[in-house]
Amino acid sequence: MNYQSTRNDACTASSAEAILQGLAPDGGLYSVRTLALLDFDWQETLKKDTFGMAVDVLTALLPDFSREEMTALVSAAYSGKFESDELTPSVALGDDTVLELFRGPTSAFKDVALSMLPRLITAAREKCGVSDEILILTATSGDTGKAAMEGFHDVDGTKIIVFYPHGGVSAVQQAQMCTQEGANVCVAAVEGNFDDAQSGVKKIFAAVSEGDLLAGKGVRLSSANSINIGRLAPQVVYYFRAYADLLARNVIKLGEKVDFSVPTGNFGDILAGWFAKEMGLPVGRLICASNANDVLTEFINTGRYDRRREFHKTISPSMDILVSSNLERLLFLMSGDAALVKQLMGELAESGCYEIPEGLFERLSREFWAGCCSDTATKGAIRQIWSEFHYLADTHTAVAWNVAQQYKAFTGSQSPVVILSTASPYKFPAAVLEALGEEAEGDEFAIMEQLHSITGVPVPKNLQGLKEKPVRHSTVLAKDDMLSFVLGKAGEKVW
Repeated sequence: MNYQSTRNDACTASSAEAILQGLAPDGGLYSVRTLALLDFDWQETLKKDTFGMAVDVLTALLPDFSREEMTALVSAAYSGKFESDELTPSVALGDDTVLELFRGPTSAFKDVALSMLPRLITAAREKCGVSDEILILTATSGDTGKAAMEGFHDVDGTKIIVFYPHGGVSAVQQAQMCTQEGANVCVAAVEGNFDDAQSGVKKIFAAVSEGDLLAGKGVRLSSANSINIGRLAPQVVYYFRAYADLLARNVIKLGEKVDFSVPTGNFGDILAGWFAKEMGLPVGRLICASNANDVLTEFINTGRYDRRREFHKTISPSMDILVSSNLERLLFLMSGDAALVKQLMGELAESGCYEIPEGLFERLSREFWAGCCSDTATKGAIRQIWSEFHYLADTHTAVAWNVAQQYKAFTGSQSPVVILSTASPYKFPAAVLEALGEEAEGDEFAIMEQLHSITGVPVPKNLQGLKEKPVRHSTVLAKDDMLSFVLGKAGEKVW
């Protein structure tokens, strides 16, 4: 099974090559043509523990790796790094279920994929006979950066540069990144928002590919963002884990459909749910939950994608995104038409908007539902969840919960809903504390202790003492300086 660019049927790669390259040479994303034809027994997968599920899903999606190889990679990626071998536990919340994706080493959902990706890249490098060093470029809206550096630090044959929007992440997220240890890691703030950082990374890939700018340097680029299929594939696993948990609790019977509400920015996490559905899992509606940056809400409700709108800095900053890269992969998989996707992405780049054909919009509407949530409503959701269920939700989880309630009220659906909880509330302590009606005092690290004192919810170990760690990365760049910065770093043997 080969992968191909979403923009060109002739641009193909094996799964190992797709992982190494990250982005296709033409700027497209690597994708299979269809997931429905995979040889995959979803019912058998549900009987296994999380590690076994991961082996099944990843072997199906990344066929260059044998089951034996994948079993070893999964064990090396996850053993002893999460709070339990279950990785992503489920918690009942009234009629809904919360899927806790933040029980990993950096307290964010990205840990599930970014514990696995370095293992996949190292194995793919060996499988493809590549001797070049792999330089990972990543744009982050807050959580990807730390999780990526935690996964890649001191991994042989790799280096990683993370770009984040200056002033656009929480103080805790910034401290996590800027104190990161490792001889092969680098972090730089970019003047602008996440879309500026993300588009800058894509431009670097294009410039290096077109101009052969790294020729002779023994370095090649790859990505840790969910544009890399090796980053996206591990996220599919926890949809199976959630469904199996509902079966075990007798919430559902095998074959009954479950809806999933996903706080969505770059569209990778919710796309993983669609992968799971196409692989056979009885997923009902995928509920796309946005904050005030509601470009995806409009798109799913109208078929028109228009990034030409005001950018809002919100209390759910990991979703402050106007250009959702992984949407391109969904459009290709739903349409099967690389020429159409190339046309749409060209329109987005040139005019800032595009509109999909009616038939494609009809299918999108059957599979997805979308709603958005203001900061005020997000705080209200945090307060209500704590009051009714004594559960402390972060700002992104609260958006997903709020939109899930909108969905049930609008559609009358009686299907069980799983809400993806993507981060610890202690990564956004000021907003969470204020939502509970308390006045935040001091910096965010003092506020973490204040939040703990009021709620009794433990502070994750990886966040304790973060303030005392020395700052190791303090670079701030103009967005137009990103390429020269990367080329300079690529030429340095020692960082």
